[in-house]
Amino acid sequence: MKHTLLRAAVLVVATAAGVATAALPASADATIQGVDAPGAIKDRYIVKLKDVRSAAAVTGKHGGRVRHKLDIINGYSAEMTLAQAKAVAADPAVASVEQAYRMVVQDTQNNPPNWGDDRIDQRDLPLNGSFNYPSNPGQGAHVYVLDTGINASHVDFSGRIAAGADLVDNDSTPQDCHGHGTHVAGTAAGTTYGIAKKATVHAVRVLDCQGSGANDDIIAGINWVKNNAVKPAVVNYSIGCSQRCSDASVDNAVRSLISSGIQFVQAAGNSTDDACYYSPQAVPEAITVGNANRTDNRSSSSNHGTCLDLFAPGENIVSASHSGNTGSATMTGTSMASPHVAGAAAVYLAKNPSASSAAVRDALVGNATPNKLSGIGSSPNRLLYTAFMNGTTPPPTGCAGTNDADHAINDNATAESPVTLDAKCGTAAANATVDVNIAHTYVGDLIVSLVAPDGSAYVLHNNAGGDADNLVQTYTVNLSSEAAAGTWKLRAQDTETNDVGRIDSWTLRSGATLGGGGTTCATLSNGTDVAIADNRTVESTITSTCTGTASATSTVTMSIPHTFRGDLVIDLIAPDGSAYRVKNSDANDSADNVTGTVTLNLSSESRSGTWKLRVQDVAANDTGTIDSWSLTL
Repeated sequence: MKHTLLRAAVLVVATAAGVATAALPASADATIQGVDAPGAIKDRYIVKLKDVRSAAAVTGKHGGRVRHKLDIINGYSAEMTLAQAKAVAADPAVASVEQAYRMVVQDTQNNPPNWGDDRIDQRDLPLNGSFNYPSNPGQGAHVYVLDTGINASHVDFSGRIAAGADLVDNDSTPQDCHGHGTHVAGTAAGTTYGIAKKATVHAVRVLDCQGSGANDDIIAGINWVKNNAVKPAVVNYSIGCSQRCSDASVDNAVRSLISSGIQFVQAAGNSTDDACYYSPQAVPEAITVGNANRTDNRSSSSNHGTCLDLFAPGENIVSASHSGNTGSATMTGTSMASPHVAGAAAVYLAKNPSASSAAVRDALVGNATPNKLSGIGSSPNRLLYTAFMNGTTPPPTGCAGTNDADHAINDNATAESPVTLDAKCGTAAANATVDVNIAHTYVGDLIVSLVAPDGSAYVLHNNAGGDADNLVQTYTVNLSSEAAAGTWKLRAQDTETNDVGRIDSWTLRSGATLGGGGTTCATLSNGTDVAIADNRTVESTITSTCTGTASATSTVTMSIPHTFRGDLVIDLIAPDGSAYRVKNSDANDSADNVTGTVTLNLSSESRSGTWKLRVQDVAANDTGTIDSWSLTL
């Protein structure tokens, strides 16, 4: 049977999803599992031993050539004839013999805008054109990508590629000759495209240049990670069977890896089917990820069901390309959703290096945005959310604040958590936001309000949600009649018996600006031309010496001649590295030039430092120039 790099329509590559036992046709010889199964590899077998007898001893007795020692399942894989395999299966020291088979990839290619990072740091649509993340995201954590290898020379991984393995060619140079692995790695941990932008990246090649791989190579890859991983570590596994499969060897290898303290994040598959019928997607200890599109619907090809843990963006994701050292590619599939979660796991592990695999899973699933997805059937209605990890960075500056101290909510009682904003803050905005994270076992018991310094109460949640657990939500509130300065409170009232909880954390972004806090900041400009070559990323810088906090209505004005503006993705990069989306690419926008002014909410940023206008050309045949740009903070 073939396994794929989780692709919707094309069955090409293999992953560690497993030898189909329950789902495969009956073997002609009951002592050899999976004989004549779809994708079966002639004269290649996986042997599981009853004791610690060596592979060499068994092959020396019965013949064959050992390919991989698989201590993770107390066995090995070997090349041997069917007659030799039957002799091995009859050996009293052998628990079982399975015929190896192929697994395939499941991604599709096109050229739409990149939006995944933008979606996962906010609770609600529409997208706000920015991706906010903690400082040094993922630094100290290690991401292991089981896939087709990685283009280690790509600038998105500069200085962060560490030792890996090639289980296809059995060497230590896992170079990508397909493209899937580089794209996946870029989403998980690329500097430009990724989540864990400072993590160390390891390529573990288990799939060939056609995106196909044998299950024994995949088990060998898992085995290599278990024996060689530098912790804290997370594995991304964007591989799966091309049809329903049950593979105890792969499942047990994944469980063994997880129990050793290594996180395992996997794509649910692209068969529009119940993921519970696939290995290792049915392994509950792993984090299994479905594909959501940019309108918060389940992607039509994504697998679904109760074996999923959450969804993440997976349609039309732009990431690093294997075909050049600066280029990008666009792919679709649960293969693209999974590395968003793997990257988030790496960020969490960097902040919590001693966290268990279960604790990481619970943190990501528990903080995921609830009840936003459509078309998911029996799947959990949870969408990846990463901003809860931003709280350990310095609190929001200017007229915003966070309180992450726990405040107990007892039965039939009221709890309050305060946030005090700077005395120099002006009037709050009509589009102020409140991020609420409340742990409670029956949210229908709760009335949650924002209380202004003058005592005015704004009800955010009023006994809704029934018996659902936890309230994790961002609310937009019109506070334009309020002075932002002073102490605000999040008030949680428990109105019924039998359930309790706590205010875990909350953040108020008032939208006000500091009055008298900092110098007047004139418009800053850069008129030096910067050429935009095909499929390249360029930057133009402006250095600000202004003090104080940037405005919620900061503006970027651009003059960028280009012969196909739909090719361009434009971001403003703040001095702390935060990216604010100015313009997405659009394959249908063939007009020339990008000109005009865009308003951005930069109220969480210090004015001082070097700002960058980053322009990415994501398609071939057209070029241009950053002619000039200006920034008003």
